[in-house]
Amino acid sequence: MVNNAWNKEEAARARNALDELVYRSHLLGSDRSIANWGGGNTSIKTVAKDFRGRDVEVLWVKGSGSDLATMEARHFTALNLEDIHPLLERDQMSDEDMVAYLGHCMLDPRHPRPSIETLLHAFLPFKHVDHTHPDAIISLCCTEGGREIAEKIYGDRFVWVPYIRPGFSLSKMIADTVRANPHAELVLMEKHGLVTWGDSSEESYFHTISVINEAQRYIEEQAAARNQPLFGGQKYQSLSPEERRHLLVQILPIIRGEVSREQRMLTTYNDSPEILQFVNSQNAATVSQVGAACPDHLVHTKRVPLFVDWTPNTDDSAGLVERIKSGIASYKQDYADYFQQYKSDGDSMTTPAPRVILIPGIGMINTGKSQAMARVSDALYQRAISVMKGTEALGTFTSLDARESYAIEYWPLELYKLTLQPPEAEFSRQVALITGGAGGIGSATARHFLNQGAHVVLADINLEGAQKVADELNAIYGAGRALPVKVDVTDEKAVIDSFAETILAYGGVDHLVNNAGIAAASPFDETSLKDWNFNINILATGYFLVAREAFRQMKLQGLGGSMVFITSKNAVYAGKNSAAYSSAKAAEAHLARCIAAEGGEFGIRVNSVLPDAVLQGSAIWSSRWRNERAQAYGIEPDQLEEYYRKRTTLQVNIYPDDIANAIIFLASTQSAKTTGCMITVDGGVPAAFTR
Repeated sequence: MVNNAWNKEEAARARNALDELVYRSHLLGSDRSIANWGGGNTSIKTVAKDFRGRDVEVLWVKGSGSDLATMEARHFTALNLEDIHPLLERDQMSDEDMVAYLGHCMLDPRHPRPSIETLLHAFLPFKHVDHTHPDAIISLCCTEGGREIAEKIYGDRFVWVPYIRPGFSLSKMIADTVRANPHAELVLMEKHGLVTWGDSSEESYFHTISVINEAQRYIEEQAAARNQPLFGGQKYQSLSPEERRHLLVQILPIIRGEVSREQRMLTTYNDSPEILQFVNSQNAATVSQVGAACPDHLVHTKRVPLFVDWTPNTDDSAGLVERIKSGIASYKQDYADYFQQYKSDGDSMTTPAPRVILIPGIGMINTGKSQAMARVSDALYQRAISVMKGTEALGTFTSLDARESYAIEYWPLELYKLTLQPPEAEFSRQVALITGGAGGIGSATARHFLNQGAHVVLADINLEGAQKVADELNAIYGAGRALPVKVDVTDEKAVIDSFAETILAYGGVDHLVNNAGIAAASPFDETSLKDWNFNINILATGYFLVAREAFRQMKLQGLGGSMVFITSKNAVYAGKNSAAYSSAKAAEAHLARCIAAEGGEFGIRVNSVLPDAVLQGSAIWSSRWRNERAQAYGIEPDQLEEYYRKRTTLQVNIYPDDIANAIIFLASTQSAKTTGCMITVDGGVPAAFTR
C-alpha cells in the first residue's frame, strides 16, 4: 500500500503555486510504485505575468525529459491557457503541429519543451492534475477484462479510456469523456496509467494515493482468495550468493562484449529476493515474453527481455556462457526481424541488443549507455514484475502488441528527446581503471576521463583516500561514475578481486592506467635486498599482475582496449642513487612493449608515459624520497622544484594534469594506431631523450 507522505510543515514552506507543484511532484516521484523514472507528469493552473506584464491564466506543467522525484521549478513550463483553449474545438492535430503550436504558447521560450501530455492537463477543467503510472493501476489496465474489474473497485467514479498513443487525440478523448461524466473522479488509461485531480495540491496528491490504494487492496484480496503460488511457483533453485558472484564475474564481461558489438554498453545486475523469485518461477520464461506493460517501461526495457534457458546446479558455467552467447545472437536477429516488419521510410534501427537479461538462479542483468541508465532499466523492469504480479491476481496479463510497441519505440517525439541530449564524449560508455587512483596523477587522470564521459575505478591501497576522491568526483559527475576499490598491487588475489569489483559495478574494463607508485633511493652499494624487492615488487611485479588481469578481461569482452603505463624518465635514464627504482621502471617500460606485441591481434594497445619530478599531490614526494633526492643533488628539500625546473630545456615544472593529458591522448581514438610507444613528459631532460 502507498503511504501518505504529505507533511504540512514542509508543504507550508512553498512560496508560491509552482513551489507547491514541485513539492507534490517530489512526493509522487519518490515512490517508484507510483511514478516510473522519467515518467508521469503533474500540473497546476494559476495566474502569472506575460511578457507585457499582463495577468494571464497559465498552466505550469512538467517539462519533457525531467523526473518527478528530482525536478526543480526550472524544469516546469508555463503556457498561456488562453492560447490553448481554442484547440478543444479541433477534431485532430498531428504530433508535429501540436508541438509547434505549444511552442508558441510558452510564456518564456527559455522554459523546457512541454511534455507530450501537456494538453491532457490543459483540457481538463481542474486546477491540479496528476498523471502517474502506478503498479497497481497498470496491473488493472493490463488485465484482460480490466474495465469490468475496475467497475467492482470504483463503481461509476471512473472513466475508462482505450489505449491510444499520447498526443492530441488522447488528450481530447479524456477531456470530452470526463466532461460527459460529472461523477468521474479518475481516468484509467488502458495499458498506460492513471489521471487524477483536485482543488489543491494536497487534495490532488491524497486523491492519487487513495485511488491507487483502492486498486492495491483489491489485488491483495484477490491474491489471497486465489491462494496460488506466485508465477506458478518455483522451478529453479537460486545459487548461493558466493556462487552467484563467482559466475557473474565470469559472465558479465562476456555479456558486455556480446551486447556491445553494435554500440558499447555498461552492465549492472540485480539478485534481490524479488528478482530471484521471478526468474526462478515456472511462468517467468512465458510471461516475460508477453510484452511491455506500458510505453514508459518499453522505452527503457525494450519490448521483451532475454530469458536465458539455463538450469542452475545442473548445467555448468561453460554451458551458461554458450546459452548467453546464442541467446543474445538470437535476440538480435529477432529484433532485426521486428524492425524490418514494422519500419517506416527513414527509420534507422537502434541497437538490437537486449536491455534486460533474466537468468534463473542468478538474477537480472541490465544494460545501458551508462551505469545510471542500466539502473533505470533495472528499476523499470522491477516495476514490470510488480505489474505482472498484480495481473496474476486479477486474471491474464496483456500487453501492447508488437506493432504498437514499435510505434512507441520509434515514435518521432521519443526519438527527438535523444537529439536534445548532449553529444557523447570520447570515453562515453567506457570504463577506466586507475591504480594509484587516490594520488595526484591518478586523481587528475580520473577527472580527465570523467570530463570526457568515462566511468572510473580508483584502485589504491589507500582506500580512505580513494573513497574521498570518489565522493568528490561523484558529487560533480553523478552517482556511480567513480568507484573506489582497495588493492595491493603486489597481492595477486587482491588484484583479481579489484577487477571483480569493477566487473560487478560496470561489466568490464576498457582502459587501464597502471600508475601505482613508490620510490626509494640509495647508493648502489648501500641498496639492501629489501629495498630492491620493495621497488621490483610494486613497480614491476605489481604492474605485471594488474596488466595481466586487465588483458584477460579485455580479451573476454572482445572489444579491444588500451593500457597506459606510468613509468619514469628513469626508465631510459640511469639515475644516480636509484638503481632499484630505475631498474624497476625500465622493467615496466619493456613489459608494456611486450604486452603491446601480444595485444595487437585483440585490439589491445599498450603505451607508456615517462614523467619526471611530479611533486604536486604526490604521496611519493611527501615521503623520504624527497629528502633522498635532495641529498643526491646536494640541495635542500625545499629547493627541489626549482632545481628540477632549471634542469629542463623548457624551464618548466611538471604537474599531474600534464601527465593526465598524455594519458588521455594515448587512451583516446587520436592514438588509435599507436601502440608500444613511450612519451616523455619531463620538460625536456636531454639525458632522458629516448633513442
